[in-house]
Amino acid sequence: MTSVETKSRVAGKPETGQPVLIIDDVVKTFGDAEEAVTAVDHVSFNVKQGEFVAVIGPSGCGKSTLFNIIGGLLGEYDGNVLIDDERISGPHPSVGMVFQEESTFPWRSVIDNVAFPLELRGVAKSERYDRARHFIGLVGLDGFEKRFPSQLSGGMKQRVSIARTLVSNPRILLMDEPFAALDEQTRLLLGDKITQIQQELKQTTLLITHNLTEAVQLSDRIVVMTYRPGKVKRIADINLPRPRTSDVVGSDAFGHYVAEIWNDLREEASRGMQESEQVARADRRHG
Repeated sequence: MTSVETKSRVAGKPETGQPVLIIDDVVKTFGDAEEAVTAVDHVSFNVKQGEFVAVIGPSGCGKSTLFNIIGGLLGEYDGNVLIDDERISGPHPSVGMVFQEESTFPWRSVIDNVAFPLELRGVAKSERYDRARHFIGLVGLDGFEKRFPSQLSGGMKQRVSIARTLVSNPRILLMDEPFAALDEQTRLLLGDKITQIQQELKQTTLLITHNLTEAVQLSDRIVVMTYRPGKVKRIADINLPRPRTSDVVGSDAFGHYVAEIWNDLREEASRGMQESEQVARADRRHG
């Protein structure tokens, strides 16, 4: 465990499992010299096998930058992102990614969308369809195999994207605000489904989000980040029973966690708002 994590942890359940993903003193700066902007500033934490960890912070805290580094989409960073002691320097076969915008192929049916990664790997049609059907069922889309994305709701299309990612059996599922475009009720219901999948598969998952309720509903731990430059402010254990039923989500304990995380974020969000207002005033003076 890193020194940052040791200082930041709140009291909670004992740790189990070995780290499969280690983020060690990661720094990412954009631009040069006087125009340089540090997006991620000495960030360290880890994710254990089978754990669900959420990273939450205000807009501009570097969450998506961190997502792109871990996913191998953004290089030239300082520090280390390690999977089984191998440094990430590009897309890694152990990492499956789900993005904010649903990414189904409109010309392919649900089953052909989900089977697509296996098709690229040359898996025989019968086998890839069998595996695709399994994950279509897992995300709750039985009976929709032959439908096309235009015939699905936004939440259903995002479930297709999740099934397509899971069909490759990634060791780490990396999700960047996958429910951001959905209404609150659909978010909660899809969160229930993600929790069921994570528990059934023992899937190691890292979620990037700005939604407090979503983070508490899904996570074993929450990494709270500061406003720019993005640093780890605190890592909080979420000691709520699983499955996280509606009774759990409606409980006083759940509300306490949401309030606690919001207290951490309020100061950071206020800093971001004040900076935006200062920039707007400066633009008006020079406009």
